[in-house]
Amino acid sequence: MSKLTDFLAGEKILVADGATGTQLLKAGLKAGVAPESWNLANPEAIRALHRGYIEAGANVVLTNTFGGSRFRLGRHGLEGQVKEINEAAARLAREVAGEAVFVFGDIGPSGELLKPLGKLPYEEAVAGFAEQAEGLLAGGVDAILIETMSDINEAKAAVEGVRKVNAEIPILVTFSFDTHGRTMMGAKPDKVAKEIWALGVTAMGANCGRTLTETLTAIEQMRAAVPEAVLMAKPNAGLPHATVGDTVYDVTPEIMAEYAHKFAEQKVKIFGGCCGSAPEHIRAIAEALK
Repeated sequence: MSKLTDFLAGEKILVADGATGTQLLKAGLKAGVAPESWNLANPEAIRALHRGYIEAGANVVLTNTFGGSRFRLGRHGLEGQVKEINEAAARLAREVAGEAVFVFGDIGPSGELLKPLGKLPYEEAVAGFAEQAEGLLAGGVDAILIETMSDINEAKAAVEGVRKVNAEIPILVTFSFDTHGRTMMGAKPDKVAKEIWALGVTAMGANCGRTLTETLTAIEQMRAAVPEAVLMAKPNAGLPHATVGDTVYDVTPEIMAEYAHKFAEQKVKIFGGCCGSAPEHIRAIAEALK
């Protein structure tokens, strides 16, 4: 077993980090600029991001590579730097995390629709995700997290792509259930759970979403569908609200900590925050789960 799978077999819950994008915007990232570009252009901001979450109590950090595939980087003219950007992100996270904190290589959705609904061939999706995984693995990640998925077939393509590069690396897959209890592509939590767990992944679960309650419901349904599964959750800090000169999310650290217990009751093994969650939220979660 890997160090991660060994830990997940125990009783403790891993505390994952919080949001990346909203934190980098606070650090000065301009709207419309690819956050992943800062892995090369502003590495100290990325170190500070990881350091803030680790000091708050996180023992899992995600690389700054949510949009690090050729599909998304291509929108910014960076498709030729996929490996360089992803490897740099992994090395920055590893540098701050050391060996005491797990580093998950973050892979988000392509932003494209797979055929026949869209134009992206399945094989091309596999190749794109493999290219991203190659950079993350070269940088020394402990696992790959495929997150915020809505299409089961795209998630399968991502898993296949990662395994083309390394068949042994732990893979975790999470979906966003944000459309009346389903993903944007209409997938229900029980169907997702059965199909993704059958791939032999290390863990699966839910992230992002509209509300803590909806994400918790999705986790409950996944648990019921596959009782033996290792689950993780990384919900948003509620919904964003625009204020003068800022965007505020409606879930406080105290509320997030309260929900950490509810997710723990579903035997979630990894819990953290997604959009809108800051080190203060992670600190509250870590204290609640001690």
